[in-house]
Amino acid sequence: MKLKLDLHDIFNKGTEIDKALRGIIDEAIEKKATLVEIIPGKGSGQLKKKVLRFLDQKEIKQLYHRVEKDGDNWGRLFIHFRFASGQDRGRRRR
Repeated sequence: MKLKLDLHDIFNKGTEIDKALRGIIDEAIEKKATLVEIIPGKGSGQLKKKVLRFLDQKEIKQLYHRVEKDGDNWGRLFIHFRFASGQDRGRRRR
């Protein structure tokens, strides 16, 4: 399953961007989607940098497997998730 988030409509609304990113990550975990496509657009590159900084936060980074920058379209990112059967990714058991 693949989910998609296009940030064009909220490119200048910082808190909405963070909410949208967290929402799509939570949805991917809930639905066990293996791929999330995020489209910050090309523009000046500032939105893409903001997205990458968000994804690099420790509590967010532990939720996904890896980030891939699209080599053909630099206005697009892919977030890959890996789900082990019987375990919730990003949640540590004690």
